Amino acid sequence: MNVRVFASEQEVASACAAHLAAAVKARPELVLGLPTGRSPIHVYKELSALRGRGELDLSRATTFNLDEFLGLSPDDPMSFRAYMERHLFQHVNLASERIHFFDGSAPDAEAECTRYDAAVAAAGGFDVVLLGIGPNGHIAFNEPGESLRAASHRVLLSRETRKALAPLVGDDPSRVPMAALTLGVAPLLQAKEINLIAFGASKGAVVTEMVHGPITPRCPASFLQLHKNVTLWLDKVAARGLKRE
Repeated sequence: MNVRVFASEQEVASACAAHLAAAVKARPELVLGLPTGRSPIHVYKELSALRGRGELDLSRATTFNLDEFLGLSPDDPMSFRAYMERHLFQHVNLASERIHFFDGSAPDAEAECTRYDAAVAAAGGFDVVLLGIGPNGHIAFNEPGESLRAASHRVLLSRETRKALAPLVGDDPSRVPMAALTLGVAPLLQAKEINLIAFGASKGAVVTEMVHGPITPRCPASFLQLHKNVTLWLDKVAARGLKRE
């Protein structure tokens, strides 16, 4: 893994956003996988600023978000679709028909997951994926367990994950939905390039486990060790446990 360490979260966000903008400039038809949660908010702010300065053009790019809460419609203010509108989509020039999302309100969750996997495949898979990491090692909403699922699926969110998401809903974990739809690990690991961002003391232990620990479904992010093109964008606190050459 290519590990890049910066003094602060803001510096991480600026550098990562500049990297993503350069990737889009090099290949305007880029297929991007995008996360939600707390970690990417500053990256999205930086991307929006780049667009405002005329340094980012997403008009030919395609995006697929990695997950969505089950039971929420796209226009629900608690949905990840609404989150993306607030933090990125309304600030950049992505074409609406090139934005893809799970429909959390779909009556048949399994059919919706099958539809989404087919859409990712039809787009040719991911050129670049941006990931966060949960305190328990989840990527997208692939939670720790005895095994990981390759395809998109319905998942029950762990207590730890719901607690981590609480700041998005007024610091009340009980308001975080119990279940979600998520991409499986196969399309993530098949991406040409993966970028993972992590900040703060709460991510230090899991970042160390992801990089130096065994590859195990107990830490889904550890499977990134198998990928040939991963960059970790970390602040000094999140990187404190890493062995540096």
